[in-house]
Amino acid sequence: MYVTLYRSAETLARWMALLGGLALLVVVVLTCVSIAGRVLLPLDIGVGPIKGIYDMTEIGVGAAIFAFLPWCQLKRSHAAVDLFKPVFGAALNRLLDVVVDLGMFVAAMLIAWRLYLGMLDKLRYGETTFIMQLPVWWGYAASLVGAVAFALVAIFCVIRSLRGLSGHSDPTEEPGI
Repeated sequence: MYVTLYRSAETLARWMALLGGLALLVVVVLTCVSIAGRVLLPLDIGVGPIKGIYDMTEIGVGAAIFAFLPWCQLKRSHAAVDLFKPVFGAALNRLLDVVVDLGMFVAAMLIAWRLYLGMLDKLRYGETTFIMQLPVWWGYAASLVGAVAFALVAIFCVIRSLRGLSGHSDPTEEPGI
């Protein structure tokens, strides 16, 4: 059962990271095209910057950041201060892993909840971006997908830490899994 949960969490986190990377690539390409269009503007050949590139960049980068959070959580790659970790010993470090993973799960749930409420607010009032007039809730919705995936992966990480605390080895760290 645990290996199935791990594979599900890893698949979700991996796909979210890939989608986040794709979103960043699209933003980079659009930005390059917009800059090239701006450079070619004096030649008067009908090319110019992309109207609303700032709106697209804002939404794309925001969504990408949230898409990377599940992978970061799964791989325990968040910023950490490990100054006392070597002194504490294995048992206390496993307990700290549980506490940190619980904290990240709570944070992920709060983030997803507040993004959801923000999205509903932007949807209700019909707020749009300044230049392209894109609905602002689109950015919230795209970010919410990553935040929900972050919460799902974070709850798996709590389970993983609790297993470690109870003395179970992590079968996903063995070769072939």
